[in-house]
Amino acid sequence: MAADGGSSSLQLPCVFSPKSRQYLALCAQDGRLRIWNTDSKTLHQEYVPSAHLSATCICIAWGPCRTVKEGPQRKKRKSEAGQVEEKADLLAMGTAAGSVLIYSTAKGALHCTLDGGHSGGVNCVQWHPEDSLLYSGSDDTNIIEWDLQTGKTRSKWKADRAAVTSLSVSPDGKLLLSAGHVIKMWDLDTKEVYRKFTGHSTAVTTLRFATLRPPESNGLYFLSGAAHDRLLSVWQVREDGKDKNSVVSFTLTDEPQHIDLVTSSSKEEAVRLAVVCKDGQLHLFEHFLNGPCKKPLSPSCTVQMSDTKDSPAPIPLLAAALGADTRTVQLAYGNHLQPVMEKVEINTAERHICLTRDVQTSLSLSMETTVTKVKTPIVNTKSKVLVPGLPGHQAPIKGTPQGSEKRKKDTDTKEMSIAERLGEIDLSTVSSEKGAPKEKASLQTDNFAVLLVQGLESHDANILNKVLQTRKDMVIKKTVARLPLPAVLPLVEEITKRLQGHPFSAVLMVRWLKAVLMHHTSYLASLPDLVTQLGVLYHMIESRVKMFHKLTKLHGKLYLLMTQVATSDSSKAVTDVDHTAKLVYEEESSDEEEASGDEALPDDADSDNWEEEEVTEQAMDEDEEEQADDSRTDSKANGEEDMDHGNESEEE
Repeated sequence: MAADGGSSSLQLPCVFSPKSRQYLALCAQDGRLRIWNTDSKTLHQEYVPSAHLSATCICIAWGPCRTVKEGPQRKKRKSEAGQVEEKADLLAMGTAAGSVLIYSTAKGALHCTLDGGHSGGVNCVQWHPEDSLLYSGSDDTNIIEWDLQTGKTRSKWKADRAAVTSLSVSPDGKLLLSAGHVIKMWDLDTKEVYRKFTGHSTAVTTLRFATLRPPESNGLYFLSGAAHDRLLSVWQVREDGKDKNSVVSFTLTDEPQHIDLVTSSSKEEAVRLAVVCKDGQLHLFEHFLNGPCKKPLSPSCTVQMSDTKDSPAPIPLLAAALGADTRTVQLAYGNHLQPVMEKVEINTAERHICLTRDVQTSLSLSMETTVTKVKTPIVNTKSKVLVPGLPGHQAPIKGTPQGSEKRKKDTDTKEMSIAERLGEIDLSTVSSEKGAPKEKASLQTDNFAVLLVQGLESHDANILNKVLQTRKDMVIKKTVARLPLPAVLPLVEEITKRLQGHPFSAVLMVRWLKAVLMHHTSYLASLPDLVTQLGVLYHMIESRVKMFHKLTKLHGKLYLLMTQVATSDSSKAVTDVDHTAKLVYEEESSDEEEASGDEALPDDADSDNWEEEEVTEQAMDEDEEEQADDSRTDSKANGEEDMDHGNESEEE
């Protein structure tokens, strides 16, 4: 049986091979499958799936050990053990794209690919202990039984309303456990539900049969672990069907990540259990399964690893496998890319054990040189570097001066790294000069469109930042217009993610969003589940604009207040009006007209008033002359009267 009953998508799959524990299979962050030899502690094989970036490996499981002959052969397994040495050979990998890859360690290559069965990511794969059958559970809520000899599906059935997150086949090959919302036990002959078990509120990540006894004797037990759950639950399959609650629970420090157990075949035999938690600790349990136990069981021994520095830091354990005797445990710890494997003797009488290791020296293990099949091409002066662009176009290459100097120094000896090659493609050379030809600009936007697609597929932050930080509306519009339709939704998701960040980046992202909605609305409207996919974006815009109305109201009120304050201040400043004339206008007229009776009459009438005014003016202004001629006084009076009227009208 496989050493791990289905891993959750958050964890990186890591499994020891069955029986001899000779190999450790790991899928690291880079999507490659690496198989390490635990005896020689070297990298045995490395395999890069063709779609390792887009369709990452979610779960892996070793097939049953089989006799391996030299040369290619169909998958057949002889039951006569002991005549020929049985080795772990086939390894099943479930991918996020919904396919199952079968890798052969004997051939060092892909044995076959099981395609077309699942429409969602494969969360768990489990082998049948005897026949050449494989079971896979997926996000599409289905379980598929695959026939390895034909590579076709033997049967497919809907297991749950939710995604199938874990599977386990019983040691006799008659029963199958599956977990979605509910744990179900299936009869593999009829594909009908034998029992249902409810109790977990989160996704079940681990299912394992704990005993080899038949269900009729009330002696069949299995255990389950779930995400964010610090308990392992043990369930009893009772003949009377009264198995609603778990009978035993094991307490852990974090959710289980890797489980290895030695099953018990009778009541007198204890179940031995090694659980590696998400926090990197190992817990060992030993328990006789014989009916319910009310109190949760603590581990008989807890193992932690730490380094040998002055302030020791913990080293995370990745996987553990129990040996034939009770004290030996095979450990894998450190980094997923290069784990350290070690067999240790553990004194289980001690409750807590801390193992100190010098990881730096252990990590400098020798890697076999023959393993890697990827060769970096040597780039010299005659080589032609192809850059991203649409077929048929020749994209403008503008080499950075620093890179070209390096190339001149050692043209034939040193090969260029990918980072240097990316440097050769200068993304910021969008020609916006008047004299620049239009074709060059269009080629550059072709480059942008291709680079944007590549960045979205590989989630490369550097490429995405370079493209999405463009401020020129023309380039943004052309890039969005040249995008292929499958890349539109990933672009919208990326824009949504960036809109949630800093306001400055949000300002840029709004331009891209506007361009996408202008060019691709008809495509987006044709998607059936668009509402759910654009829900986050819609709610975010709603929440941000919700404050806008209140802010505009507040702005209006503040503006009104400020203008009122400003006017009251200015009205206080204009209380004392200066009555002195700024300008006196004398109309040119002859003395005769002035002396005429019509004009002189009003002057005579006003002469008394004028004298009073003049007296007040003299008091105000002592510099003026006290006495003046009558004619001058008349004319001045006329002038003063005119200006006074003018001032009054201005004040009104």
